Amino acid sequence: MDRMSDSAPLATAAGPGTPAPESVAPGGPQTNPPTSQPEPAWERRFRAPRVSLPDWAEHAPDRSVFLSNASGTYEIYAWDRATGAQRQVTERANGTTMASIDPTGEWIWWFADTDGDEFGVWMRQPFGGGPDEAAAPGLAPSYPAGLSIGADGLSVIACSTDEDGSTVHVVRSGSAPVEIYRHRESAGVSALSEDDTLVVIEHSEHGDTMHPSLRAVRLDGSVVAELHDGEPGVAPVSGLSCTGFAPVFGDPRVLVSHQRRGRWEPMIWNPLTGEEQEIDLGLPGDVGVDWYPDASALLVEHDHHARSELYRYDLAAGRLERLDTPAGTVLGATARPDGTVEYLWSSGERPSELRSTGGGTVLVPPGDRAPGSVAVEDAWVEGPGGLIHALVSRPAAGEGPYPTVFEVHGGPTAHDGDHFAPGVAVWIDHGFAVVRVNYRGSTGYGKDWTDALRERVGLIELEDIAAVRAWAVGSGLADPERLVLSGGSWGGYLTLLGLGVQPDDWSLGLAAVPVADYVAAYEDEMEALKAMDRTLVGGTPEEVPERYAASSPITYIGNVRVPVFISAGLNDPRCPIRQIENYVTRLEGLGAAHEVYRYEAGHGSAVVEERIRQVRKELDFVARHLGLPAR
Repeated sequence: MDRMSDSAPLATAAGPGTPAPESVAPGGPQTNPPTSQPEPAWERRFRAPRVSLPDWAEHAPDRSVFLSNASGTYEIYAWDRATGAQRQVTERANGTTMASIDPTGEWIWWFADTDGDEFGVWMRQPFGGGPDEAAAPGLAPSYPAGLSIGADGLSVIACSTDEDGSTVHVVRSGSAPVEIYRHRESAGVSALSEDDTLVVIEHSEHGDTMHPSLRAVRLDGSVVAELHDGEPGVAPVSGLSCTGFAPVFGDPRVLVSHQRRGRWEPMIWNPLTGEEQEIDLGLPGDVGVDWYPDASALLVEHDHHARSELYRYDLAAGRLERLDTPAGTVLGATARPDGTVEYLWSSGERPSELRSTGGGTVLVPPGDRAPGSVAVEDAWVEGPGGLIHALVSRPAAGEGPYPTVFEVHGGPTAHDGDHFAPGVAVWIDHGFAVVRVNYRGSTGYGKDWTDALRERVGLIELEDIAAVRAWAVGSGLADPERLVLSGGSWGGYLTLLGLGVQPDDWSLGLAAVPVADYVAAYEDEMEALKAMDRTLVGGTPEEVPERYAASSPITYIGNVRVPVFISAGLNDPRCPIRQIENYVTRLEGLGAAHEVYRYEAGHGSAVVEERIRQVRKELDFVARHLGLPAR
């Protein structure tokens, strides 16, 4: 589990997604009314409606749910493909970003937290509309750690709390939840078999959340099989991730991703027999996989050098066929019962589109489409740990050296790609170049690259950022007197750490929802992130205090000598507010130039106008302290 939170998190319990409906029926989402003053292009990009990749009911594929910001806040929507009807399911002040649909298509499940604090309970609502009700009345509020919905009122729900660690519960309508798993380390539900007899739990009982193991259990919690890449009783040497059981009744095969050859690749595991079928696709990058609905083939997403493409792999013939997708990034894909594939796609130039391999777009958001931006350029820079891939976006007009924003991605187990980013386009519009660095720790460049940051957390990433900074200045791209270090979440952490560790390299800092005081952050953050920090740093603050001190921005706060803008969510469970206030108090005592913006939400906001407000404040801060180029 990482700290990264997308501005448009996905509408399924399986994981995050992104952007925007294109034809919305009466009573569906509404766009903002036009104003008398023309909106800047950058504001229109944020306000333009987006949809996530729809999540459809396995046994009623015409029924789907998706996430959209069309009302001005990210909320859940239902879509009946047979009639074309769409309706807004949730309406909450700070938005709703997690949902799923049961296999029959009768119920929409959504997660109810409080103002973005990510702590709450699962609710459900009839697909056709009606009152919300508690989906699992006997479960206490928790952080969500996975959901698998079966038939006849059965569900398997994973929870995470500070008191109990990770727990997994079998819930049946009319009965009290039954706990089938408990452990202090991080764990979650990955899959429920089609016949509702087997569950796969992804766990980190060996203390390494970056390389989890898998366990198949029955609904009474009895263990069927273990899948662990390493010696029994010791931490695994590579990670395992479960996509799901074969979507065919009585088929116990599980689709798994592994890192045994240094990158993510697929295999099929039968927990009843122990058979493992590794599948070598011959592709150079990381591979994500999912089943086709009849389990005859795999849908393959190949991610290589910050771009992705789709393939179909025929299991019987062992044949790999590339699907026709444009250059850029696939942000999510699903195979439909008719054999077509729906996928969410964008590039640096073009806003996201929900497309089908059958032709055309699937959903078209209401209102105006977001203005485009500029193409992304690649830079490969020699660094202390090997070649570093950076993505460069430069203004359409003028010549360098440009004032430049180094926009640092979150995670840290994530990476920047060639996809549309309104936050990047803001700076392009204002005459800045933008450089994004896929530093060591980033995904998409192999296991060794991702694992390299451990124990010297933060400092490793900054070494790579410094190497790319030197290239950007030396090549004539970046003006060394106007360099902004910026980022959110883990990127915000690296921003504050960079201002202290590399004080002569930067002119200004913009840190959103950062880790600022690593020890206080550990004390207050959600339990799953404590486990991640123990993995990254090598123990708790009591066990390895010197490592936490070396990696904490507050350690180097006395070196900060450029203005810094910090934004923070008051309800953030990932980068909690107290540790940010500790840092701000120290800045005040030092008389350092800084501004702080606090907002009533969690790790980012699902309210579009709130996000625009934050960007305005950042632009104003840069204009006052650094100046904006003439447009």
